[in-house]
Amino acid sequence: MLDDFVERTLTPVTHDLGGFKVHRTLPAKERTMVGPFLFFDQMGPAHLPTGGGIDVRPHPHINLATVTYLFEGAIDHRDSLGTCARIEPGAVNLMTAGHGIVHSERSPGDERAHGPALSGIQTWLALPEADEEMDPAFEHVARAQLPTLDAHGARARIIMGELWGQRAPTTTYAGTIYADIALDPGANVPIDAAAEERALYLAFGEASLEGVPLEPMQLYILKPGVPATLRSDSGGRAMLCGGDAFATPRHVWWNFVSSRRDRINEAKRAWKAGDFPKVPGDDKEWIPIPEVPKTVSYP
Repeated sequence: MLDDFVERTLTPVTHDLGGFKVHRTLPAKERTMVGPFLFFDQMGPAHLPTGGGIDVRPHPHINLATVTYLFEGAIDHRDSLGTCARIEPGAVNLMTAGHGIVHSERSPGDERAHGPALSGIQTWLALPEADEEMDPAFEHVARAQLPTLDAHGARARIIMGELWGQRAPTTTYAGTIYADIALDPGANVPIDAAAEERALYLAFGEASLEGVPLEPMQLYILKPGVPATLRSDSGGRAMLCGGDAFATPRHVWWNFVSSRRDRINEAKRAWKAGDFPKVPGDDKEWIPIPEVPKTVSYP
């Protein structure tokens, strides 16, 4: 039975953003974090009209790190540090907000010319309390720099942390595991039980855990300390995430995350007052603070 291996299953809330959908499984009322992961979005898959694209205007973050990982398409990232970086499939963009950063995400011009594809995962990671107010930072790790393991009928790319004896060069602030597992037909992959908290997410295709079928776009939070085997008869794409459990909760309001509610209130005031830094090359527009955000904390 799945209950022998799975502690809880989270069903996504889907937002239609015009031309593409975002499926959000974290945060949820039933569970707000898995290790440092407190936000888990699948973008697309979608193919946008010729001349179109995504245009996420400049917006702020505090006290978290964002991780963008694409299956298909490309995104141009700009931020208030002066960074301009293009992310493509298999690479990682890690943006650490620390005491405050502003960024935008847009489809590149050459992608718009033929109708851009969009498919990927965006996650937010909580920072340990000692690092919440660190200086902002940005890190791009190319696809070729991420270790890939080919075994058990699967190719696993390690995005962050250590898995099966290999470690990604991507910076981590707390114990973290994050991997993209491409399952061939007949794959039979052991899921290590070493991390304190773990979750599996089937992005595409077909897979089962200990013989019980998994539903795509659901986040399966695994029981601590219990090993399991991920199988696929016809092929699929799964994400494994998790890491060290956090002793203190995080509050989430709009794009702001913190261990302290008063810090979020200060960030609200600062964004309304225009006190956050601007994004060089993309400073003519921004996302206004909402009255009622779609992302809120759960008590």
